[in-house]
Amino acid sequence: MPLNSLNMTRHAYLFSCLLLLLSFSSIAQSSKKEKTDQKLTQKLQALTKDFQGDVGIYVRHLKTGQTVAINADTLFPTASMIKVPIMVGVFDKMEKGELNPKTILRYRDSLYYAGEDLVGNFKDSSTVALGKIQMLSITTSDNTASLWLQHLAGTGTAINAWLEKNGFQHTRMNSRTPGRRPNWVKYGWGQTTPREMATLVTMIREGKAVSPAASERMYRNMGRIYVDEVALSQIPPYVHTASKQGAVNQSRSEVVLVNAPHGDYVFCIITKNQKDESWQYHNAGYDLIRAVSKTLWNHFEPKSDWKPAPGVEKY
Repeated sequence: MPLNSLNMTRHAYLFSCLLLLLSFSSIAQSSKKEKTDQKLTQKLQALTKDFQGDVGIYVRHLKTGQTVAINADTLFPTASMIKVPIMVGVFDKMEKGELNPKTILRYRDSLYYAGEDLVGNFKDSSTVALGKIQMLSITTSDNTASLWLQHLAGTGTAINAWLEKNGFQHTRMNSRTPGRRPNWVKYGWGQTTPREMATLVTMIREGKAVSPAASERMYRNMGRIYVDEVALSQIPPYVHTASKQGAVNQSRSEVVLVNAPHGDYVFCIITKNQKDESWQYHNAGYDLIRAVSKTLWNHFEPKSDWKPAPGVEKY
């Protein structure tokens, strides 16, 4: 073999080896094993120790695998966080070709669910795009929109089937779902664990929920949240987040994935059996969620000097 050809072969071989090493490195980076962050765990335990109620927290830094798990596998009410599985169910239906993403829906008064909702104020026979109903379900947590979507997704039965198929052992839709009335009495609309809800949002972030295209669309929906005065208030407004909140009398909850400068992190905090059932800004559950979110931001971004503007809570 000519010398030039031999050199070219060697170069090609070395280049192939380099690509292989880079591939292995990429896989290792994307599949970091969980490892408990003891220091952060202690910080969060200190925040929860005097809380009058039950608290579950799951945190994971996606790049490093740093994890905190406090009652992370305990069942809690989802409240409006169940709207994330509903959204996944809708997109699964669209992905299968059983629901047209561009369909125009016709609202009927029979769909009305009492509460402060936009969709519930539509006039009978009003038309609206499916995508706008989905946006309102996540962005403004519209209950009428969400119950409409739950039906379009194939009801809680289809949504729960997707959850089970994809490895979610505990997250389930209870309301208006055959065979789940006892769970509905105990947990309300849905039930989950902090670990599973955080895992579902991470799947969406990584393009693994339904399909990469569906995940991207869902992630955009979750980045346009109207309710931003709790966990999101402790994260700079110029940092992208994807989230969903939930609240009923004795429970407050939030799941957030933060696209932070030094790596994405996800967390979910849920309370139940709260003594404080008020609906004020400083409800004990809301204050705890803010404290956890602030602690996480400062822990993962220690050089950040950002703080909420004084008086911003009045808006």
